[in-house]
Amino acid sequence: MRLCVFCGSYTGNNPEFAEHARCLGLSLVQRGLGLVFGGGHIGLMGVVADAVLAGGGEVIGVIPRALVDRELAHSGVADMRIVGTMHERKALMADQSDAFLALPGGFGTADEVFEMLTWAQLKIHAKPIGFLNSSGYFDPLFAWIDRAVADGFIQAKHRALVRVQPDVEPMLDALFPATAVK
Repeated sequence: MRLCVFCGSYTGNNPEFAEHARCLGLSLVQRGLGLVFGGGHIGLMGVVADAVLAGGGEVIGVIPRALVDRELAHSGVADMRIVGTMHERKALMADQSDAFLALPGGFGTADEVFEMLTWAQLKIHAKPIGFLNSSGYFDPLFAWIDRAVADGFIQAKHRALVRVQPDVEPMLDALFPATAVK
């Protein structure tokens, strides 16, 4: 089983973001779950990957050639898949994953996780999708989603596709119940 993590190429200004990313990586290893991520060595992406690698866990990186050429690829990842475009990246990441998790990030993170939500809404996949809501980072986003439900743009059953937890362990329990630490 593998978790696809979408997150920032920066660590952000709140130290909790990087701490949650590190804890996530360690928890993935403890639960025997692999990581699929955007292939970068920088930001929260690098923090999660470094933690999984340090614990001896499975890591698959997926990165467009243009980002490799800019020396952003994580050199410690043995299984680095190089693709031509961002569209190919998302498709391959989705194919290699059993669940998706968004950590704090920017436009790219939002693009990636919302594409997975849209695909779930359209029944292209039935994989669980979560948001690790570190320090309430995603609260304004959830307010917008709830407004879209109230205003009739998102059906309540599709709002239920969004799993949210403020901490790593309950988030992984929600995404992978069979791996819950007893």
